[in-house]
Amino acid sequence: MASIKEEGEDGDTASTPSSPENVYRDPDDGKQRFLLELEFVQCLANPTYIHYLAQNRYFEDEAFIGYLKYLQYWQQPEYIKYIMYPHCLYFLELLQNANFRNAMAHPGNKELAHRQQFYFWKNYRNNRLKHILPRPLPEPVAAPPASAPPQPPVQPVPPAPATTITVTATPTPALSPMQYAIPHGSALAKNDMRTSGVDRRKRKYVT
Repeated sequence: MASIKEEGEDGDTASTPSSPENVYRDPDDGKQRFLLELEFVQCLANPTYIHYLAQNRYFEDEAFIGYLKYLQYWQQPEYIKYIMYPHCLYFLELLQNANFRNAMAHPGNKELAHRQQFYFWKNYRNNRLKHILPRPLPEPVAAPPASAPPQPPVQPVPPAPATTITVTATPTPALSPMQYAIPHGSALAKNDMRTSGVDRRKRKYVT
């Protein structure tokens, strides 16, 4: 009996392989699985693709629901850096809710989610900049000017009286005594010269 029991125990131990030998190892160290799961997770950023999954009843499969829960590891910091479309993580979180999975089967809800996503892309940057950029300082209010003392009224200047200018004629210069003695161009000097010459001839003949 002891020998049979020992053989049975040995057979059981031989038939149950050790756990480390049963672990599945990817031939490429999981690179291909990493790329496939990354591609599938980022497809969830498209509401139309989620609508396709709901229309084809993927969300009714418990194995697929478990797969969606498994994909939540992409929210960890060491994996999230590979995500190019961060909306996929938001929709992955929503897909954990059964009400959202059922609602996405309706075309109207699909269009609503797509429209809200578009508005987010359109306004998110401007809304974020409002909280990031510093606000301009308020402009200083100019103080009202001090009231100047009242000035006396300006009196009109009376017009200047008309002045009469009297023009006096300049007196003519008086003649010099020489001009009175021998006027310029007079024939008196010529006659004297002639008479003086006649007198000289007479004196010669007389002598």
